[in-house]
Amino acid sequence: MSVIEIHGLKKNFGELEVLRGIDFSVEVGERIVIIGGSGCGKSVFLRCIELLETPDAGNIFIDGQEITAPNCDLDKIRQSMGMVYQRFNLFQHMTVLENLLIAPMTLLKMSKDDAEKKAMELLSTVGLAAKVNEYPAVLSGGQQQRIAICRSLMMNPKVILFDEPTSALDPTMVGEVLAVIRMLAKQNLTMIIVTHEMNFAKEVATKILFFADGGIYEQGTPEEIFENPKREKTIAFIQRQKYFHYEIDTKNFDLMEMQNKILLFAEKYGLKAKYINRLQLCCEETIYLLLDNVYQNAEKISVIVDIIYAEATKKSEFKILCVGREYNPFAEIESTDFEDNLGLTILQNVAQDLSHAYENGVNKISFKI
Repeated sequence: MSVIEIHGLKKNFGELEVLRGIDFSVEVGERIVIIGGSGCGKSVFLRCIELLETPDAGNIFIDGQEITAPNCDLDKIRQSMGMVYQRFNLFQHMTVLENLLIAPMTLLKMSKDDAEKKAMELLSTVGLAAKVNEYPAVLSGGQQQRIAICRSLMMNPKVILFDEPTSALDPTMVGEVLAVIRMLAKQNLTMIIVTHEMNFAKEVATKILFFADGGIYEQGTPEEIFENPKREKTIAFIQRQKYFHYEIDTKNFDLMEMQNKILLFAEKYGLKAKYINRLQLCCEETIYLLLDNVYQNAEKISVIVDIIYAEATKKSEFKILCVGREYNPFAEIESTDFEDNLGLTILQNVAQDLSHAYENGVNKISFKI
């Protein structure tokens, strides 16, 4: 039996459709990591599972019990889940120990001695036994989050939900919290983790969910998602792609304006001068090849230039659309005298993965540098 089963989950905020009918299940021991851009519904999805947000449609089962059923024992079902929030949510008027004891003693009817013993074991595991009588206000963010994790573990949950557990932390404290979650992963604890920490996601996940367009846009193993994503938005997110766009509608276009815009685009992402020069040179030479061979006697032209720079791979891909008669600039590279053509010589020496297709009156040219 699945620990969590979700069928047709939908959630709207007014006219904004955040979750559009999600079906998913989580098996015992799975570590599901959810990634995606801001505002894609990751945290809303997690909050719906615990019914902190009320779904507009769908059914959610926790350990075989439907938490979305009208007459369910909500508090009882929630005891099967732990939740670790972005901002810790510790009781500020209670000591660390009191924060850990209140739920198991109240809900599980655990004796004080047993609860204190368990609390001290957990605090020792995360290196915070010495803070047992401190109040949250005097602790660092990383320490508070480790205690919040211990608080969840006090209830012996069958699954723990982590809602961006490091997003509110100073960068120096992120590592200590991730180390605790890695430790739990080694114990095969069932977890669903929303995070922006991609290297961490690769390490701990058994399955990655990429959220976009109101749901699970693509899913797979860490290797499948991070090394070989299949869908366009996943690729853009994983490779952290940046886009440059420029349109040309006259032969007398402003070359300096285009080159300056490429410069500003490239400098924004810290590209080196030599690489920027290659971008400008390849763009200029390809455009003039098209102008000379596609638009020899034409007055009206249409050339669209897109440059996609992937921060993850440090490579750029040119995608150029040229409306007009068919012309494949790369075909000439096969000839014996192409060396006389400066533009083709530059492309042959600098560019990779040269590609041309002609469809519906449009030349589609692409290459990478």
